[in-house]
Amino acid sequence: MAIIKPFKAVRASRDKVALVSSKSYETYTPAELGAKLDFNPYTFLHVVNPDYKYLQEVSTERRFQLVQNRYADFKRNKIFNQDTIPAFYIYERIDANNTFCGIIGATSIDDYLNNVIKKHEGTIHKRERLFEKYLKIIGFNAEPVLLTFRDDETLKEIINQEKAKNPEYEFSTTDKMLHKLWVVSDENITQNITKAFAKIEALYIADGHHRTASSALLAKDLASENENHNGTEAYNYFMSYLIPESQLKISEFNRFVKDLNGLSVNEFLEKLSLHFVIHNRGQLIYFPDKKHHFSMYLNGEFYSLYLKEDEYTFTNALSKLDSEILFRTVLEPILGVKDLTNNDRVGHSDNKKDVISIKTKVDSGLYTVGFSLTAVTIVELKEIADANLKMPPKTTYIQPKLRSGLTVYEF
Repeated sequence: MAIIKPFKAVRASRDKVALVSSKSYETYTPAELGAKLDFNPYTFLHVVNPDYKYLQEVSTERRFQLVQNRYADFKRNKIFNQDTIPAFYIYERIDANNTFCGIIGATSIDDYLNNVIKKHEGTIHKRERLFEKYLKIIGFNAEPVLLTFRDDETLKEIINQEKAKNPEYEFSTTDKMLHKLWVVSDENITQNITKAFAKIEALYIADGHHRTASSALLAKDLASENENHNGTEAYNYFMSYLIPESQLKISEFNRFVKDLNGLSVNEFLEKLSLHFVIHNRGQLIYFPDKKHHFSMYLNGEFYSLYLKEDEYTFTNALSKLDSEILFRTVLEPILGVKDLTNNDRVGHSDNKKDVISIKTKVDSGLYTVGFSLTAVTIVELKEIADANLKMPPKTTYIQPKLRSGLTVYEF
């Protein structure tokens, strides 16, 4: 069973929310970030980039303290106010192609530790510790972890009933997205939401593995420091956006390598032929549309690669994943790529941004060869997580991407 609770969010007033909430700061170019910070005094980016106004480098710990100070300023100036009644927050994001709608709530750390909340990516311990330190100093979380769950009729009905009411927020952003948020504070309804999630046997992290792991480290740390710890404290939970799996959108990541590991084009193709049926498509842009089919762009030409399944051994859910197949048959044995995490020979891009990036990045000379894969399915993601396996890095690009500062969870 999954434990999901309402909480008292800290959030902006209706008249300021469009100015306050922002995309994750990593998604902005330096020019975009500078413009936002220069011309919007309300943007949450001022909180997460507090050293901008000082125009100088500061230590990591000092920067974290400045974040906490700027957040306190936002509360002091009534840009942020905390709700007085615990609530769930139904959030809907609409763009030209997709509608995403789910529930923002407080999710149990124990569920994460007990594998009720399942993982499909590995995490880097150094990053976990750094973000735990950040959370401990600032005392809040402003961007929910994206969790998904099997579609549930009870939750669907509750969401639809609440959406029939006027939303608390309704605003558009410059990326042409419409955002709506409903505050659900009626105790009977919040209890029904909690009861509905209690019947769901598993939740799956779609995006936010490091944030979740860091929250778990923080909970353990704060519990050890609290002699009156009883398990009900806010640090025993983390903020999440829970969305039905039917609404989750998973796109593929392309793979790029800067060189052929000393091989000529013909030598490389000869080695590929051990595991793949190869067709030269010339200038015809080819995208794979079946599992275990790959597109390759090399030396100005497209190739289709079809896995010879009698030459490859499937042992578990991970071995069936196309990104793992590419690693086991091409990247590691032929191109000499041993580690995908920190390797300046390897690059990635998601097809959401550029449907022909496999060609443009190679033609630019930045890379020598590029590979395009089919997208991971929700079934594959769950199979990997259920088996306690971990996908290779940069295997999935998952939407929706969430805004920062829309709701803030304090602990």
